[in-house]
Amino acid sequence: MTTTTQSASPQPDQPHRPGNTHAPARTALVAALVLVAAVPFVARAGDPPPDSTDHTEVAILAGGCFWGMEQLLRELDGVVDTEVGYTADRDDPGSKPAESVRLVFDPDRISYEDILRYYFRIHDPTTRNRQGNDRGSKYRSSIFVLSDEQRRVAERVRAEVDASGFWKNPLVTEIATASPFEAAPEFHQDYLIKHPGGYTCHYERGK
Repeated sequence: MTTTTQSASPQPDQPHRPGNTHAPARTALVAALVLVAAVPFVARAGDPPPDSTDHTEVAILAGGCFWGMEQLLRELDGVVDTEVGYTADRDDPGSKPAESVRLVFDPDRISYEDILRYYFRIHDPTTRNRQGNDRGSKYRSSIFVLSDEQRRVAERVRAEVDASGFWKNPLVTEIATASPFEAAPEFHQDYLIKHPGGYTCHYERGK
């Protein structure tokens, strides 16, 4: 007996519904965008604070023990960073390093001139190689300039403060070209923050 095999009837093609294939992908993309928008911005380490600018300048000042100098200078609005260390006169081979504060500041918020005028109020610029109980050339009053413009400003401000009569005795503050700044050991950095009430001979005179 011959067996006849009947082939299955062909099935009609499924109708194509435009949009069906891509709808899940679009839905997933929209969900991802909503999720990203909901995540708050987190600043990365090293990013500048929101109120700072990319343009900063540096000032280096000496006026006795750098612990007290740093503590007062860092509180100025516009000073964005401070570091204590040692600087000498680059143009004088015999110059010995002085205890100094290196300031990074935003010139849109505070000028170099304003920093210098404050500097002349927080230490005694009339005592040579001495500040408070500290004696020796490393405690001298000195403005270490980093450009010709800083030198011009420093010379003008020093002359104006000297002529103002704010200090009874003549100023002995030197203006010198800064040698490379050498940071002090970590023990000295932010000393009066680490040791509140620690030694300082610096304070603000007059307003």
